[in-house]
Amino acid sequence: MIKLTNLSGKMFVLNCDFIETIESNPDTVIKLFNDKKYVVKESIDEVISRVVEYKKEIFSKIPEIPYKEGE
Repeated sequence: MIKLTNLSGKMFVLNCDFIETIESNPDTVIKLFNDKKYVVKESIDEVISRVVEYKKEIFSKIPEIPYKEGE
């Protein structure tokens, strides 16, 4: 989940796993797989950066499972 700001200045949280496209024309428009669209103040690069940081945080918490040959 990433925090974003709509054009009226209200902050909201978006499940970034549902992002299909991000466009800039000139506002940043995020389209989800269900065809819902969000217009946000953040730039495309900022949205991408927040998604990457979120994914890093999530995947860094996955415990490493030791590999044992022959199993």
